Formats: sequence, structure tokens, C-alpha cells
Amino acid sequence: QLQFVESGGGLVQPGGSLRLSCAASGSTLENHAVGWFRQAPGKEREGVSCISRVHGLTHYADSVEGRFTISRDNAKNAVYLQMNSLKPEDTGVYYCAATSRSIWSCVATDFGSWGQGTQVTVSW
Repeated sequence: QLQFVESGGGLVQPGGSLRLSCAASGSTLENHAVGWFRQAPGKEREGVSCISRVHGLTHYADSVEGRFTISRDNAKNAVYLQMNSLKPEDTGVYYCAATSRSIWSCVATDFGSWGQGTQVTVSW
């Protein structure tokens, strides 16, 4: 079974940057699309960014496009999220997830393997 461990979260001031990492184990990522999702208290889990398995096509939520960059390294079985120009509304628990579906969207219900999450707090 595919397992994820997220890291890189923490407290950062508005305008700052963080780089999240997600290390996979138990299986190879090469057959999976991978995504980053976030959830704030009282809000539903939303897709932040996703990347396809074959062509590396990317999706970004409108709220983060131009500020965040998703990447994957299949040789290292890892996925990353570079977050720049962070805003307080970016605060939440960030999860990495994977799907083996051929047809998918960057929504939580399409993804079946999840990490434990890492907290990102953007505040003064």
C-alpha cells in the first residue's frame, strides 16, 4: 500500500516562502497522479495543485496560481510544493495524495491514498 509522509510545514510571515515535501513508500509513484490538498478548520478540503503521472501536466487552484509550483521526482518517489508570496488565507493543514485513476480531477474524492498532513500557518 502507498504511504506518504509530508514535511516542511511551519510558521511563516505573510510574503514568505515554504517548500513542502512528500515522501512516498510502499509503492512507486510512477503509476499515480499526485496532488496537494489543504483544509482549514470549518472548511472543506480543497485541491491546491495536482500533477499527472505520464506527461506531468499541472493544475493549480485559482487562489494559488502564480505563487505555488508543484513538481515530482519519480526517481526519488517524492512530490514537492514550492509556496511563495504566502498569504494568511493559505493557512491550513496540507496533505499529499495520490490516485491511480486514468481519468481524474484535482478534487479530494478522486484521490484514495493520503498522507498525515503538515500544518502551514501564515501569520505575523
